[in-house]
Amino acid sequence: MDMSVIVAVLAITVIKATPLLYAGLGGVISENAGVINIGLEGMMAAGAFSAVAASFFWHSVALAVICAVISGALLGILLAYLAISARANQIIVGMAINVLGIGGAAFLLALVFGQPGASPEVRSFADVAAGASGLVADLERYALVWLGIVLVVAMQIFLYRTKPGVHLRAVGEAPHASLAAGIDVVKYRYAATIAGGALAALGGAYLSIGEVDLYSDGMVAGRGFIALAAVIFGRWNPLGTAGACLFFGFFSSLQIALQRANVPAALLEMLPYLLTIVAIAGFIGRARPPAADGVPFTP
Repeated sequence: MDMSVIVAVLAITVIKATPLLYAGLGGVISENAGVINIGLEGMMAAGAFSAVAASFFWHSVALAVICAVISGALLGILLAYLAISARANQIIVGMAINVLGIGGAAFLLALVFGQPGASPEVRSFADVAAGASGLVADLERYALVWLGIVLVVAMQIFLYRTKPGVHLRAVGEAPHASLAAGIDVVKYRYAATIAGGALAALGGAYLSIGEVDLYSDGMVAGRGFIALAAVIFGRWNPLGTAGACLFFGFFSSLQIALQRANVPAALLEMLPYLLTIVAIAGFIGRARPPAADGVPFTP
């Protein structure tokens, strides 16, 4: 195979893995604290739309990213309140957040921009990098990619090498024992769930102003659920989840590479999702989540 093709596939793999990575890290931190976040899809949609809306009105990529993070954090607060304080079923709450995030973005798209389907083009990371060249241009164009790599390492260190990280994992494994040891279970679960929402929204922002420069209905396209699969496949570990995201990103890049071949388009579109099912079906029995993951906490 031509070396240029290999390099192109690897580059596309990283690009396609980046939104999954952010959502996957969001799932990792919330589930290590004992809260299942099925709402990653809706949080990504909210982040993608918020980033485009902010960029449209303020013409600032930095503000767009901040607004995306805030939108995800707000949905994280909603999930935290319902799942932790109200002790509602976390699966049902997460699906409701998916409906809220995706449906709310579609409604606001028509309300804010006066057109359904897709927003106008806005200022994106590509525009920021347009005035630079060489390494600086790459750093600016793919800033969220580099940030994602840094966050993987930072979260790995935080969860396994710091006292607050160990406390957070203890809350997800044995909340009552953690409470007896003086750890504030509710505080840690709230913080982890809110952080998880913010991270998922960053993944959405990457889709709308990192890869392209607009928001369109359906652009998240199930990536939140693939990210959940990556969390399981990665054993609820940041490095493992990053590896799983690269695995799924590779098949997305393969889909693009095979478009030149005589392969049915429907099969290519189905490939990443089919591989997700196959990977989880073969792995789910050997993966053990945190012991109190999804279990409501009653002091």
